[in-house]
Amino acid sequence: LNSSRLESLVYHKHSEGLLNMVFSNMQIPFLNNLSFVVVVFFLFQYTIWNFVPKNLFEQFRRIANFYFLIIFLVQLMIDTPTSPVTSGLPLFFVITVTAIKQGYEDWLRHKADNEVNGAPVFVVRSGSLVQTRSKNIRVGDIVRVAKDETFPVDLVLLSSDRADGTCHITTASLDGETNLKTHYSVAETAEFYIKVLLCFVYQNLIAAFFLCIYVVHVCLYVRPLGPENLLLRGARLKNTKEIFGVAIYTGMESKMALNYKCKSQKRSAVEKSMNTFLIIYLGILLFEAILSTILKYAWQAEEEWDEPFYNRKTEQERNSSPILKFISDFLAFLVLYNFIIPISLYVTVEMQKFLGSFFIGWDLDLYHEESDQKAQVNTSDLNEELGQVEYVFTDKTGTLTENEMHFRECSINGTKYREVNGKLVPEGMTDDAPDGSTPQLIGDELLFLKAVSLCHTVQISYDQPDLVGGGDPFSHANGFSSSYIRASSIDMTSSAHFNFVSPCFVRYKLLHVLEFDANRRRMSVILQTPSGKSTLKLHSLRTLVIACRHFSPEEYIEVDRHLNAARTALQQREERLQEAFGYIERDLQLLGATGVEDKLQDKVQETIEALRLAGIKVWVLTGDKHETAVSVSLSCGHFHRTMNILELLQQRSDNECAEQLLVFVLFLLSVSVWTQHKLSLHFFSRIKEDHVIQHGLVVDGASLSLALREHEKLFMEVCKNCSAVLCCRMAPLQKAKVVRLLKTSPEKPITLAIGDGANDVSMIQEAHVGIGIMGKEGRQAVRNSDYAIARFKFLAKLLLVHGHFYYIRIATLVQYFFYKNVCFITPQFLYQFFCLFSQQTLYDSVYLTLYNICFTSLPILVYSLFEQLVHPHVLQNKPGLYRDISKNSLLSFRTFLYWTLLGFCHAFIFFFGSYILMGEDTTLMGNGQMFGNWTFGTLVFTVMVITVTLKLALETHFWTWMNHFVTWGSIAFYFIFSLFYGGIIWPFLHTQDMYFVFVQLLSSGSAWFAIIIIVITCLFPDVVKKVFYRHLLPTSTQKSQVTWEEGREDLYSVQSPQFFTAVSEEHNRLLSEYLAMSSHLLLTGVLPYHDALWYLHLLSECSIRFIT
Repeated sequence: LNSSRLESLVYHKHSEGLLNMVFSNMQIPFLNNLSFVVVVFFLFQYTIWNFVPKNLFEQFRRIANFYFLIIFLVQLMIDTPTSPVTSGLPLFFVITVTAIKQGYEDWLRHKADNEVNGAPVFVVRSGSLVQTRSKNIRVGDIVRVAKDETFPVDLVLLSSDRADGTCHITTASLDGETNLKTHYSVAETAEFYIKVLLCFVYQNLIAAFFLCIYVVHVCLYVRPLGPENLLLRGARLKNTKEIFGVAIYTGMESKMALNYKCKSQKRSAVEKSMNTFLIIYLGILLFEAILSTILKYAWQAEEEWDEPFYNRKTEQERNSSPILKFISDFLAFLVLYNFIIPISLYVTVEMQKFLGSFFIGWDLDLYHEESDQKAQVNTSDLNEELGQVEYVFTDKTGTLTENEMHFRECSINGTKYREVNGKLVPEGMTDDAPDGSTPQLIGDELLFLKAVSLCHTVQISYDQPDLVGGGDPFSHANGFSSSYIRASSIDMTSSAHFNFVSPCFVRYKLLHVLEFDANRRRMSVILQTPSGKSTLKLHSLRTLVIACRHFSPEEYIEVDRHLNAARTALQQREERLQEAFGYIERDLQLLGATGVEDKLQDKVQETIEALRLAGIKVWVLTGDKHETAVSVSLSCGHFHRTMNILELLQQRSDNECAEQLLVFVLFLLSVSVWTQHKLSLHFFSRIKEDHVIQHGLVVDGASLSLALREHEKLFMEVCKNCSAVLCCRMAPLQKAKVVRLLKTSPEKPITLAIGDGANDVSMIQEAHVGIGIMGKEGRQAVRNSDYAIARFKFLAKLLLVHGHFYYIRIATLVQYFFYKNVCFITPQFLYQFFCLFSQQTLYDSVYLTLYNICFTSLPILVYSLFEQLVHPHVLQNKPGLYRDISKNSLLSFRTFLYWTLLGFCHAFIFFFGSYILMGEDTTLMGNGQMFGNWTFGTLVFTVMVITVTLKLALETHFWTWMNHFVTWGSIAFYFIFSLFYGGIIWPFLHTQDMYFVFVQLLSSGSAWFAIIIIVITCLFPDVVKKVFYRHLLPTSTQKSQVTWEEGREDLYSVQSPQFFTAVSEEHNRLLSEYLAMSSHLLLTGVLPYHDALWYLHLLSECSIRFIT
């Protein structure tokens, strides 16, 4: 034992922070000087001690909450016209509701953490098994895990009850993959020859594990450990009675914890619009406060108004600083008008999103009966974003297809074999052999079948022999295809693979497995035949090609040396492994190819067509080769047979890529000019948009990298004019880059990404909305998505129906909140002109407090949960209705201005209508007395509550019993509360201003008359406007409402003319001539490359004359 060498290595790594653990079953003095702590796993955010301060800090980071906190503090510090309760109570309600919600969610995380950390485990202490809790496991402990138990920490496999030292596990809780995986122990650890084990800090990638084990027996050895030797926390032991492993990473240092991260916060377009509106209303608030302050000082410039006889100033008031007095008055007006900013908007929006998200899971149309899976919502903050999608980026395998590989045929030495009645026969022959007979296999066929049977990672469950796990879908397809010719895969272990051919067993020794990776797109095995020869069997998955290579003993020694050197490398291990794989996988003998079929999912073509009619462009991003990707795109309707397909493939240089893109731009520009030319308008005026000639683009990963490097604008110009884009040979990061490219373009379109595999996670996280498919490639996509569905066909209803509903609900909710608050505060502002800007409030403090919390909150909440502008069947049958709400149309500046001006208009009617009908010159009570200030304010408030509630009723199209209950119940509750509040003397109130006021108001017939007249005056124009537009200028949505109510077909649909085909052929002929001329000018140098973009504008002007 070279102790000095080991000591030097340990101290060096420990000082750099790279040494995570030292395990030793020897007494080595210098190891005792190193200390390692117990790390506990937790996912909770709060503790009982930091919940209040931490939660308050997070909540007051929200601008609206912080704003109302400042208003509340101002009310406490200076003399303001309203009680601090008017701001403090709503703020307290909002903070409390949010804190309860977040506290409950964190309590669930605490509960889950306690279950994990308190689980019983067995560890080896002093040579015997001791039961303890998983949170007490220390780095270096030897842990025993029994069958079907979950690994409590990250373990290095030391031994198992199997003779070969292997074990089988499932990682369903980590990546969702339910297939069995084989993990191995090193020979020395299986026999416990180990004396010292060193672990180094590794990356947080599940597939990366750069760790070396130093085994001390007679001298110091190095043995490689990789992912196949690591048992990750959260995985489950299968088909193995028990294993022993050494704990190397615990708690938050385990790989599962390192890979746990909160998804980046996504903000919807509605939330951004809402924040913009808040800023505008904050500007209105500041304007009203500043104007009121200025007018107050202008009004009180005269002495008789500055100091009337009933309100003489004190000496301190006369000597106070004018600047401080101006600031104090400004803050007082700010407090008086602060309710124009709706604090309850945030709480209502959160409740709407949280409760509304349940409707997706409850929708039976989104339930997949075969897999017993329903749609799930992982992020309710983006519900309304489903109604704004403009681009859909989808994976192919497992998303558009079933990801179930079925063997169909193969080619061996140039001869095609196909399946006939469960048997493989050469093409052109029939299956006339008796049942159960075996065809005679010769050299090429036998070698091919051996390669198919031996080159895979399929595992068989010993408890359930019919259950086969592990491997990939291609291996399963080819492995099962071998059974057609009586070549069956029985078992595969670390030492041998048995293959059944004819009546005998043949034993092959498995030497090495070269695992599949996305760069090589293949996997290989090195086997030793019974005769002692070494053979490489290679299985290329993407192209499904089978090949082999035979090694001489000398060649195998060199191959083994390369592999071991790469696997034991401490630096650049991946690069050296790739070099070794490249050295081995060469000079191959082609054996044949297999043909497998991956069927399209049900209704994929109808779904893509519906999305296209809805104005949504679909991009397919796949790692498959060009031919396969184009074939699937044509099959699923992504590409049409009549579509012009532009191909950007195999570009070798920037200039070549730029020239091709310029040709495409010229072509697409000519199409646009021709179709928009006035001489052609009479041809196309009656043609539906979906019948206009469409274009598709095919681009591979290499060409895409060139296009995005220097010619991003050109590429985007081509893509924007294409109805469908197909990107093949794409790496996962390229998928995310394409999504980011569209997402950050000047138009800022809303993007949606959908996929089912781990390679789609980056794309899903990058898009505005990410949707995971519950497929067969694990659950990583589902766990990192915002929404999850079982099949691609459910995407249509998710967007066209649920997206439509969520958007119109939340858009109306936001606009209505601002509208009713304008109605609420504007009379306060107008009243100041009648009270000499003395900051007298028009409403009682209780009404100020309860207006947004009780009197007007429930109707809009119920509306935002149940409103349906159009019946769901109509939305699915007419995808074009989706366009009516696209581009955030219901929250545009135009609609915002309409609701704001409507609020000001109604507020003026409330105030001046009440003033005229119940003014100072009118005697309203039977005893000759007139109503006072509080009665007038209560009348305005009563009219306002009734009007804003009935205004929402006019906007409601889908009435349920809950809508009726909260609409009429809110009005009734206001009257009952006001009678109760004004009918009792409240001892804890300083004044009894409202005592008997409401009773007096309702006892006056003039007051009832005023309420009815004012409410009708406000709402009658809205009724007239709705009737006018519905019958004379209906929108497509209103037309659909009429047709559904009357139960008839759409009378407004337009059929395409019969001559469309002839026009298209002439169109293509002219375009071809124009394209040939313009391309020739460009490529021959007449159009300089650096001036090409400028010349495009010149050509667009000249093209009209040319085409005419």
